[in-house]
Amino acid sequence: MESIYYIGLDVHKKTIAYCIKDVTGGVVCQGMVKADRRALQQWLADLPGSWVGAMEATMFTGWIYDFLKPYAVELKVAHPAMLKAITAAKKKSDRADAEKLADLLRVNLLPECTMMSEELRELRRILRYRNMIVRTASKMKNKISGLLMEVGAVYDKRKLHGKRYFGQLLERVEDVPDSVKDLLKLSRSNLELFVAIQKKLLKVLREDSLISRRVELLQSISGVGEITALTWVLEIGDPGRFSNSGQAISYCGLCSAQRESAGKEHRGPISKQRNKYLQSMLIEAANIAPQWNPQLAMLKEKELTRGNHNRATLAVARKLVKYMLAVDRRGEPFIAEKESLVA
Repeated sequence: MESIYYIGLDVHKKTIAYCIKDVTGGVVCQGMVKADRRALQQWLADLPGSWVGAMEATMFTGWIYDFLKPYAVELKVAHPAMLKAITAAKKKSDRADAEKLADLLRVNLLPECTMMSEELRELRRILRYRNMIVRTASKMKNKISGLLMEVGAVYDKRKLHGKRYFGQLLERVEDVPDSVKDLLKLSRSNLELFVAIQKKLLKVLREDSLISRRVELLQSISGVGEITALTWVLEIGDPGRFSNSGQAISYCGLCSAQRESAGKEHRGPISKQRNKYLQSMLIEAANIAPQWNPQLAMLKEKELTRGNHNRATLAVARKLVKYMLAVDRRGEPFIAEKESLVA
């Protein structure tokens, strides 16, 4: 029977430290390889036999994972936060980290995290880029307003970003330096560019057959729009990885951290260990969704009687997670629950 080797990979931008161990824990080989495809191909050719590998999740992990996976019996990605707790040590180096990864993999203690398919990760990259463009466009809108306020120009803030109104405003404003007008025109042209880019990216996501059905089903929930549905699908990946709604709520960062010792339990503030993209989107959706969804509106009113606005918003966001997880797992349109279940 062919021996299996365990390889720990400490991934960086330009280099990858590796450690190869056999089933008994003996070090077969250690070293460093350049983080490029040609060097990795040569490194693969020199491996002693069949292998399973592990690497920490970083911004460089994706392409390395895709490149190495066809050559491995199994390739795993470790959760950075959980890995830090397990491998805390006085001595830390790339070589030592690679060796620890190999050991954790060998004894089946690696804190594995989910790695989505390459196709979903490509779409997720597009969505995150689109969200960055939207934030930049908002900053540009604020800058236009700021420039006008700096020179004391009078304007209608509700119409300011309309193309026709903006053009008329530049023609009639008085006592505005030419330099400010030039900056306003430049800001306006950048804003139009950002709006065009985000619309183009959204069209690409909307027309992708891989996720279109899931997005359509999620939008059957009153109060869930296209962007919320897209964010859920591309950040969650496979909904089957959550055995219950509590795990999904925790992943979305909508619950507090739990501390329990000697029979005493303490709940702190909202945990920082979460998917920040989902958390932000769900909080925004929870502020608007009750306007369109009677069940969520009733839940919000109920929670407002017990606490403040933030508590009510979190309750609505958690309910949205339950709704979307149920729809996504069943693959069927949403059917509103009876009012008695919410009241």
